[in-house]
Amino acid sequence: MQRLSEQILAHAEGLPEGAAVSAKSVLHLGNRAAVDQALSRLAERGQLIRAGRGVYLRPIASRFGTRTPSVEQAVEALAAQRGEVIVPNGAASANALGLTTQVPVRSIYLTSGRSRTMTLGNQVVELRHAPRWQLALADRPAGTAVRALAWLGPDKAEEALQTLKRKLPPSTFRELVTAAPQLPTWLARSLGKVAYG
Repeated sequence: MQRLSEQILAHAEGLPEGAAVSAKSVLHLGNRAAVDQALSRLAERGQLIRAGRGVYLRPIASRFGTRTPSVEQAVEALAAQRGEVIVPNGAASANALGLTTQVPVRSIYLTSGRSRTMTLGNQVVELRHAPRWQLALADRPAGTAVRALAWLGPDKAEEALQTLKRKLPPSTFRELVTAAPQLPTWLARSLGKVAYG
């Protein structure tokens, strides 16, 4: 009979590189305490990477050895594992849309779950709980615009919306206008001025 850690590792190797393995996903192999201990041992040996409480990632193998999955892969895996919406924060969104030249130094994501940090090798990823309206359009281009506008704030929203109206495809801008009832008053007002005024 295989040891529990070997069974968990065999299960993890059947998953794509960078995929998440949670304690709950391998409970069919043993009781919770034993599974937690086996996962911890596998992380200590470097065969799995601990991303957060109860969530581990399968490392990516290359000809140079194993490495931690990218932050994007890890966040995607965590979102799928936990059933959360996890998206880049407003500063990263504003930078991606060309509304700011400021490049975020820290990896910060917004989540529908609780606020917490995730460690991937030497990198710390911060997950911050966000209001529902910032996550409403999830990872769609209109959602990226909402988060960028939220980060810019009421004073810069109208000017940024003028830029977005020119830059975004008309269908994306319409989607943004359609989402106005879900947005805070200051943003809905600015959106209405730019769209109809």
